[in-house]
Amino acid sequence: MNKIESGPPCKRPYDLGKRQEASSRTREIVLEAARAQLEASGVRDVTMESLAKASGVTRQTIHNLFGTRTAVLEALFDRIASDAGMMRMREVMTATPPARMLDAFVEVFTGFWAKDRLLLKRIHGIAAIDPEFGQAVEARNQRRKMAATRVVERLYAALPGMEKEEKAGKIASLAALTSFEFFDALVESSGSIDIAVRCVYSVVNAVLWPAR
Repeated sequence: MNKIESGPPCKRPYDLGKRQEASSRTREIVLEAARAQLEASGVRDVTMESLAKASGVTRQTIHNLFGTRTAVLEALFDRIASDAGMMRMREVMTATPPARMLDAFVEVFTGFWAKDRLLLKRIHGIAAIDPEFGQAVEARNQRRKMAATRVVERLYAALPGMEKEEKAGKIASLAALTSFEFFDALVESSGSIDIAVRCVYSVVNAVLWPAR
């Protein structure tokens, strides 16, 4: 019986891990470049060419990692949200008592809007003129509205007699009062993020939980 010689250990798993690590690093570099360009000059200067130049990679590399410029901006939006603590929403949705759930909901969104307000303002501006990116931002707004629905349902679970229209109004109010547009308008008019945050808490509690 012939002896089968064994070759050197397979390096594929190691090589794959190294490639994935390199891709992750490149992805972070591209996102940082996108953020810097948005902060410096706005969306018109954010192109696949400018991102490639700033990142030190090719356009094809960025295309392979993200697909499109819109996908780069979506990924940046997700990163900003994660850095601002949006991952806490799972915890918020199970908070007790319901009054704490409402406060935590407001806390997460005011914290999100406050952390990178000027950059988020640019992102929402992009959404207004770019239909594809606008759909991505609207999808995130819809998730916030779904969460607002859950909060209101918990708040009024002990009041089964509430009219359907009244509950719908409460949900719409909470969604509107925790929107970026409302928060940004408060900051612009008051000149203070802290005042805007306190105002959101005050108005939300007056509208949603008048008995507190």
